[in-house]
Amino acid sequence: MSELRFTEDHEWLRVEADGSVTVGITAYAQNALGDVVFVQLPELQHYDKGAEASTVESVKAASGVYMPLAGEVVAVNDQLDASPELVNEDPMGEGWFFRFIPADASAISGLLDQGAYDRLLNANDDA
Repeated sequence: MSELRFTEDHEWLRVEADGSVTVGITAYAQNALGDVVFVQLPELQHYDKGAEASTVESVKAASGVYMPLAGEVVAVNDQLDASPELVNEDPMGEGWFFRFIPADASAISGLLDQGAYDRLLNANDDA
């Protein structure tokens, strides 16, 4: 498995062997949301960085899932239509949301690595 990258919005990214990037929400985000009851998956199209690509609804709230980088969504996790609880059960695995081809693959290195994400979480805990 390749190294994970993270956003300040609590999305995780994993670069796949074919160059696509898988996106999901972190365990921290899943815990904050609570029991997920619905996931609106993105259309297979281009999104700009920061655009809301997906929505996740829980018993507590609804939250957007944002494009971490500009790119073209090429696949969605259709399992979430029938089983949104996969986000709760395995947010960093089977509960992934979508895959995209980044417009600039080198931009991934500018996202948070595991250490930087851990520091972000610790800063949130201290606040």
